[in-house]
Formats: sequence, structure tokens, C-alpha cells
Amino acid sequence: MKTLLKIIGLLVLLGLVAVAAIAFVPIRATPPQGQVAADFKPAEGQGEYAMRLADCAACHTAEGGKPFAGGRPIESPFGTIWSTNITPDPETGIGGYTLDEFRHVLYDGVRRDGAHLYPAMPYENYRMASEEDVRALYDYFMNGVEPVKSEVKKTALDFPFNQRWGIRVWDWVGLASPGFKPRYNNPVLNRGAYIVETLGHCGACHSPRTPIFAQDGTDGTSDGFLRGGEIAGWSAPDLRGAKSAPQLWSASQLKAYLASGRNNHSAVTGEMSLVVQDSLQYLTNEDLDAVVAYLRHIGDGDGGKEELPASGEKPAPDATTALLNSADPSMDLGPRLYLDNCGACHFTNGKGADGVFPELDGNSLVTADQVTGLLHVILNGSRLPSTRERPADLAMPGFGKRLSDEEVAALATFLRGAWSNKAGPVDTATVAANRSGS
Repeated sequence: MKTLLKIIGLLVLLGLVAVAAIAFVPIRATPPQGQVAADFKPAEGQGEYAMRLADCAACHTAEGGKPFAGGRPIESPFGTIWSTNITPDPETGIGGYTLDEFRHVLYDGVRRDGAHLYPAMPYENYRMASEEDVRALYDYFMNGVEPVKSEVKKTALDFPFNQRWGIRVWDWVGLASPGFKPRYNNPVLNRGAYIVETLGHCGACHSPRTPIFAQDGTDGTSDGFLRGGEIAGWSAPDLRGAKSAPQLWSASQLKAYLASGRNNHSAVTGEMSLVVQDSLQYLTNEDLDAVVAYLRHIGDGDGGKEELPASGEKPAPDATTALLNSADPSMDLGPRLYLDNCGACHFTNGKGADGVFPELDGNSLVTADQVTGLLHVILNGSRLPSTRERPADLAMPGFGKRLSDEEVAALATFLRGAWSNKAGPVDTATVAANRSGS
């Protein structure tokens, strides 16, 4: 027994030594991915466009703050991470970074001083970006962004997550090989894959996490890629399942949603509002078409069919619609609250108004396993981003001051089981917890 314990102790010691060796040996910088001319200079607007693709502003611009000056709180399972100043200010920003140091951040998540960034910075995805895009981004941030002297709040996670050396081990285990590798004969699909998988970093929110909290695949060859994730308690929906939006909606409706934040079925809320506001609305028609084609290509279904004009025949009302139309005073609290607070905009059939009020029947936010998003919208309301295609920033009022926790729970439970929805109930305690954290 003593011999066995000694062997186990020795193995544990050797394991700790190996971990320490991995953790404290400086990471070798990933080399450029792809060749560019020695005298390469980005075309006018190329760097800014790459920044839009990468959606840098959404995380690195605080609410009411100056562009890219950092200070925005990023919620994670381990605590709040504060985004950094990425303006070219030499003291508080990245003004002193060389191209190689800048690339080291994007590809490996390692700062100029050698400290490892938390993977809230999506270097899992950025490490696939081309050298041309890296250089375009570097040129933009060094020459096209106003320097802002701004000391941001330092991230201070609880032990052991405050030990940044541990991220070196995570990188060693969790990171995929660098560089994007085209997989299709179709250039449109390859372009869509590049945007979604690299700078667009869609998997950072829409892919589930492994037991070590790495993305479950960073490209379409993984079964887990884009199968749905969670961010700050909100569900990021599955983008590949047979009942996902890219498979149920037509190409034109999916494109409208990405470009404007709304279509005839739904409207953006939560973090997706920032994605549309700061990134997707600026994509070219060609790139939007490529993203749409790629998302529909990797899905489980056949892709949504283009919508045909209505035949003029109205379908028979379902049970929920019939109940709401009856206005029976003896109906349960949930449907009564719906008629009083929601029906005027979303109607008794739950279909809303095209491009204005989203459908609630079949809405992924309504039926998500995580109810945080639905409760946040009911309690606090929501506002659509103003985009070039749809400038009106329509808003839904919050009902938190009007409805009690019991009433919100009854309303949310009704919505999750109304029409074709088949999601579970919401209890009062869950509403109270979300109200206190609103």
C-alpha cells in the first residue's frame, strides 16, 4: 500500500510539474496565416470593414463611452470581465503595439506584456483570420481610430480564475490549429464560412461549450458548431437544427434579419442587437448573401422556402387564438394578462406585424431553455437598433413596474405554452431573481 501511495504521489507531482511547465513557458507566437506582399497597404476602408466584420465596437465601447476605449462589462460564468482600451493611446491603449504583437493578441490571446487574455476575447476564432485582414485591422486601429486616454476597470475574478497562467493550459488543450482552410468548391460558401467562423466569431455565442468551456467546434465540420449556446444567462439559439431560423426562414427573410435586426418573423434583442447595430448592418450585399448561403448549407433541413403570397383563405384558429378571441372573463390569469398587455401589438394569433412586432408563436426567445431573455424583455422592454435599412428604432415598453412577480410568471408561462409553443412553465422565484438582476 505504501508503495502504491508513493507511486500515486510521484505521478501527481510529475503532473503538477508538467502543468507548471506548460503554464509558465512563454507561448510561441502563431506565425502569419497566408502570404501578402512586403509592401502591402490596405485599400481605403478595408481596415474599417474588417473591424465591422470582427464586431470590435460591441465589446470595446462602453455604454455612453468613446469608441474602442474599453470599460464595457462582459459577463462570464466566472465573473465580470472588463473590456480593454484598444485605441492607439500609447499609455492606456495599444498605441505601442507592433504588428507582430497585435497579431499575437488576435491569434493567441497574449498581450504585449506576456499576460494571457481571458477567452471572452474570441481569439479561438480570430486565430483563423487571414494575414491580410490582420494587417488591415492593425492599420485601422493605429491610423484610423482616435487615441483615447482611458484607464479601464481591471478584471478581478475570484480564485482560481484570477490566475491567468492557467489560461496557458486552457489554450494548450482547447485551441484549434490556426488558419482558415476553404472546404467548398463554391466561393460563396467559402466566403460565408470565413466570415461566420473567423472574424464574425458566431460560434463564441451560438456554439455550446465543452467541459473546459472551449467552443464545441469552430467550424462546420463539428457536430456541435452553432448548435446553440448561452451568453450572460440568455440563450443564443441553435442555427443549424431543422427548426432553426436559417432552416425555417427564406433566404430573403434571414438576410433582412441580419441586415436590419428585424423581418416578418422576429426581431433582435439582447447582445444580438449590438451585433446588428455595430457589425452586420455594415456588411456588403455579397457578404450577407454568403453568410445566408453558408448558414442554410450547414443546417439539418432543406432551408426555408421563399414565401408565397397569401391565398386569401384564413386558416382555422388554433385553441390559443380561439381562447383569446373569445375574451372569456373566466380564462386563466396568463391569457388575460396577454390580452391586456400584449395583444394589441402581437395579436391573438401571436403572429405580430411584419417587420414591426415580432411573432411570439415559435419564437426561440420565448421557448428557450433559459428564460432570462424572455423575462428581461417583459420586465425591461426592448429597443430595436437603428440601421441603414430600417432607421426607426422601435421600442417595446417594459412591464416590470406594472406587473407583479406572480403576474409576470403567469404571463411568461402562458407565452411558453401558447399556440404551437411547448416550453415549460416559469415560477415566481425565477422572476424575482431576474427582476433583482435587471
